[in-house]
Amino acid sequence: MKALSIDGAWVVEPPVFPDDRGLFSPWFSGEEFRKATGHDLALRQANCSVSRCGVLRGIHFADVPPSQAKYVTCTRGAMLDVIVDIRVGSATFGQWEAVRLDDETRRAVYISEGLGHAVMALTDDATLLYLCSEGFAPSREHGVNPLDPEIGIEWPADLEPILSEKDAAAPSLAEAERTGLLPAYDDCQAYLATLRRSSDRG
Repeated sequence: MKALSIDGAWVVEPPVFPDDRGLFSPWFSGEEFRKATGHDLALRQANCSVSRCGVLRGIHFADVPPSQAKYVTCTRGAMLDVIVDIRVGSATFGQWEAVRLDDETRRAVYISEGLGHAVMALTDDATLLYLCSEGFAPSREHGVNPLDPEIGIEWPADLEPILSEKDAAAPSLAEAERTGLLPAYDDCQAYLATLRRSSDRG
């Protein structure tokens, strides 16, 4: 796992072993995960998402604590995975980083608690698998508009974004901050500290 420019986000570049039968790739390692993050991944839910080309999902996040950390890979086609720092008080607040996930490199990304997450399908039938630290809880789930010019995510210029009504109506980053919707960086760090202490005791 290699740390990205935003604290709390990593990219995973697993080895890929092809042969005449197909291929094998170990896309998650509990030992490597703990070495990078300082705690274990508490798996509460696993999701599969299939999107046609141009579909844009996000920017999604959940209340901290406990939020919902995600370990994501693309098993078919290609996706642009974007991590956005929406934690008020963070040194990189408002910044974003993109990683291409596809069925050739078999990369994965880990997005820790409190970060915003968005994906755009670059191919038809683009398929994502998510390992989630918490189950889906609608009352704690929120969004920021992925087309917010203040954030300025550089989505592929040759694709017309296809958004759900909910994502299209999501507030801008400034609106979400003004209304107190965004998590605080200090709260995120405090929660991560409890995860590390729990893992040490385990």
